[in-house]
Amino acid sequence: MKTIYLDSNATTPLDTRVLEKMIPYFTEKYGNTESHNHFFGWESKEALENSRELIANYINADPNEIIFTSGATESINLGIKGFCQNNFAKKNHIISQVTEHKAVLNTLDQVKNNGWDVTLLPVDEYGLINNNELINAITSKTSLVVLMHANNEIGTMHDIKTIGEICKENDLFFFTDVAQTYGKTKLDVNSMNIDLLSASAHKIYGPKGIGFLYVRKKNKIIDLLPLISGGGQEFGIRSGTTPVPLIVGLLEASKISFENLYEEQKKTKLLRDNFLNEIIQYLPETKINGSMENRLNNNINLSFPNIDAESLLSKLNNIACSTGSACSSNALKSSYVLKAIGLDEELALSSIRVSFGRNNSNKESIFAANEIIKAVKTIRKNHSNF
Repeated sequence: MKTIYLDSNATTPLDTRVLEKMIPYFTEKYGNTESHNHFFGWESKEALENSRELIANYINADPNEIIFTSGATESINLGIKGFCQNNFAKKNHIISQVTEHKAVLNTLDQVKNNGWDVTLLPVDEYGLINNNELINAITSKTSLVVLMHANNEIGTMHDIKTIGEICKENDLFFFTDVAQTYGKTKLDVNSMNIDLLSASAHKIYGPKGIGFLYVRKKNKIIDLLPLISGGGQEFGIRSGTTPVPLIVGLLEASKISFENLYEEQKKTKLLRDNFLNEIIQYLPETKINGSMENRLNNNINLSFPNIDAESLLSKLNNIACSTGSACSSNALKSSYVLKAIGLDEELALSSIRVSFGRNNSNKESIFAANEIIKAVKTIRKNHSNF
């Protein structure tokens, strides 16, 4: 039997429709966008700017506010470091939260070494910040708030529209990472008062190695110091030969995701709920981590008391899921996200993340649930025999 892939919050397979759009830009339309003297360069430049315009439309931005990068991690680094290196003399305080992605937390650690003060807000048992605590953390030195839209491990989604309003009322810049929600929910940088935004293609069935950073240019001045210097591509903010095939892939993946947004979200929520109902029916002591009201439709994070998650996953020969963030999975320690929402060490180490995608079926979701139920019962039975 083929392995059932249930780790779509980590990455997704390249959609064949995306690949078809990309291939000509590898083999036929391979010009450098900076080659201004011939047709090959012109058609690549046209593809680049067309992609920029259409991707901007999906978040209600202007094309000149989209900076193509290698993915969300680079976008986060460029957004935070670029902002801090050009704004230190003004206000040097940043507010974020303890459950941010490591790309944010490690970047904030670096800017702290350069003289910035960072406040990390705690979260409640569901992984949500208290908006009053955000307001109370604002000082006369605060300039930037960094809060992800949805957590990659527990799926909890923040109300970024409200957070954006708080930032606007207090004359702060707002940066949100939407790697888990781009293509899965409607985003509007203007109505949500977002000033900086990061996203990746590989979370929405696009190619790895491409993403973008949105940088507001309307009514605000955001000066970013480039991390990569060179030929001045991407408005001088991110130099390097433009990867047109990847950008075309990002556009096509965006098109497919946004055009089928409601159908796909309805489908993955049904798969997730059917899976969860099966688990709870036979393993009622299972703990759900994160908010069920404010959550990614395709995500569920579960703790199985008295079960080691690594041992559990080793018994799931035909199921591909994870113990948490793919970016931290090589570290044999409990998740800092789960610890932040109140789980003790033992319960945190008993947790797995299951995330459904467009290629999964209901048959697969039920099969996966039954395999997990069987494995949990087997492990507990073996332990009771000692």
